[in-house]
Amino acid sequence: LQYNRVWIPDNEEVWQSAEITKNYKAGDGFLHVQLEDGTELNYPVDPAALPPLRNPDILVGENDLTALSYLHEPAVLHN
Repeated sequence: LQYNRVWIPDNEEVWQSAEITKNYKAGDGFLHVQLEDGTELNYPVDPAALPPLRNPDILVGENDLTALSYLHEPAVLHN
């Protein structure tokens, strides 16, 4: 999962984009991520409910939501 981008919940912005900076292994309690502003953090995760993946930038602003690779709340809101 390293270098994949995900959406993590945020109290102020609802969702924040983050890039995974270290490989996630089954059983890990944290994702090592870097937010778009450069902040690095260990985001606690439940292995059964990992955060949603972010669509590639080429799909941002897509008029047809069915064209998105990942269709979930943060993807729709960001689009």
